[in-house]
Amino acid sequence: MTNQYTPAKVWTMDNENGGQWASINRPDSGARHQQALPVGKHSLQLHSLATPNGQKVTIMLEELLAKGVTAAEYDAYLINIGEGDQFGSGFVDINPNSKIPALLDTTTDTPTRVFESGNILLYLAEKFGHFLPSDIAAKTEVMNWLFWLQGSAPYLGGGFGHFYAYAPEKFEYPINRFSMEAKRQLDVLDKQLANNQYIAGDEYSIADIAIWPWYGSLVLGNLYSAAEFLDVASYKHLQRWAKQIEQREGVQRGRIVNRSWGEEWEQLTERHSAADIDAVLNKKP
Repeated sequence: MTNQYTPAKVWTMDNENGGQWASINRPDSGARHQQALPVGKHSLQLHSLATPNGQKVTIMLEELLAKGVTAAEYDAYLINIGEGDQFGSGFVDINPNSKIPALLDTTTDTPTRVFESGNILLYLAEKFGHFLPSDIAAKTEVMNWLFWLQGSAPYLGGGFGHFYAYAPEKFEYPINRFSMEAKRQLDVLDKQLANNQYIAGDEYSIADIAIWPWYGSLVLGNLYSAAEFLDVASYKHLQRWAKQIEQREGVQRGRIVNRSWGEEWEQLTERHSAADIDAVLNKKP
């Protein structure tokens, strides 16, 4: 390596070389400004953005509604992370870690805050009794893969995605390092799906809902524009699964909620009823 970096004795923040998030990222937590959250009419209040982690929850909610679970009706409000909405006092009250998504359930005696996307999926699955088996062995297999996703996705997003797509410069070492790990993870999923219709077996579950927005989107060419670079077409079983999940009504509806970019027919910054989604999807050519 020609440009050797020697760490300082004590780290200090460098805003000049932090890339597009330099003005947002800081090494401290907590609210940075007063900002109350809007409140809708439904008992479930979601504050989020349609990143892969945000899509997990909106897909889950739309899947529940597709099953006829009317109690899963929700209001979804946009958290613009580029503008620092996640550091507003109202959002920090729900999630002190200032990361989307965050959910508030007002059906409990004291409103229940739920943060971390995997935990929200588990909370909703247990609350409404869907997409999580009751049999201990089958449930454990689903949880195996839910925890796998929570531990693996940061290598894909914060690792590969950051250095391949968002870093201010292209650096060979981290791109190679995280490409190796991303492809290893794709191989893990491909081999699991060689003998299973869904991630955890024969039934669609929160494992599929958690993994699809990350790895399904990646192999379908909708994440980081890295499909060719990672040769995603070679993962045949993962491709089959990703296309199958993409066709689900709940997935098609949930993936556009809290989305503020892309085609007109896939943008819905706020959601308060099924009609909101219908109006957007009806614009699809």
